[in-house]
Amino acid sequence: MKRIVLVFGLISGAILSVTMIMSAVYADQSGVHGYIIGYTSMVVAFLLVYFGIRSYRDNVAGGALSFGRGFAVGICITILACLCYVASWEFVYHKFFPDFMDKYASYAIEKTRTSGATPAQIDAKVLEMTRAKEMYKNPFFRMAETFIEAFPVGLLFTLVSAGLLRRKRSGMGGAAPIVGTSPVAR
Repeated sequence: MKRIVLVFGLISGAILSVTMIMSAVYADQSGVHGYIIGYTSMVVAFLLVYFGIRSYRDNVAGGALSFGRGFAVGICITILACLCYVASWEFVYHKFFPDFMDKYASYAIEKTRTSGATPAQIDAKVLEMTRAKEMYKNPFFRMAETFIEAFPVGLLFTLVSAGLLRRKRSGMGGAAPIVGTSPVAR
C-alpha cells in the first residue's frame, strides 16, 4: 500500500504544485479564471485517487476491495497530495507573494465598497480583513487553511472512488470475477 500511496500521492501533489506555481507566475492576468484553473487542476490531480485505489485493488488486493480499505488508500493519497499543495503554497507565498494578504484584503474591501455597502458594512469588512491578515501571519493557521482548500475535493474523490471500486471476493478460490464474462464463457 505504501508504494501505491507514494506514487499516486506524489504525482497528484506534483500536478497541484506545478499548477499553483504556474498560477503564481500569471496571477495578475488570471483574475477570476484563477479559481477555475485552480479547482480544475484539483479535479485532474485527484483523479489519481481513483487510479491509485484501482491499482491497489487489482495489483495488491487480488481484485477484491472493501470500501474501508479503498477509503484508507484514497485518503492517504489525498493527504499526501494536500501536503504537497501546502508545501508549494508556502514556497510561492514566501518567494513571490509575501504581500498576498495585503492585496487580498484591499481587493475584498474594495469589492465591498463597490457593491453599494453601507459605511458600517465597509467598517466591518475592514475589521474582518485586519483580523484575517493577523491570523495569516501564523504559519500553522496559513498551512491549515491551505490544506483545507484542496482536502474536500480529494475527500469527495476518495469517497466516490472507494464506493465505485469496491468488489467482494468471489467464491471461486478467492479470485475476483473477470468483468464482462459469464461463468460459462470461462
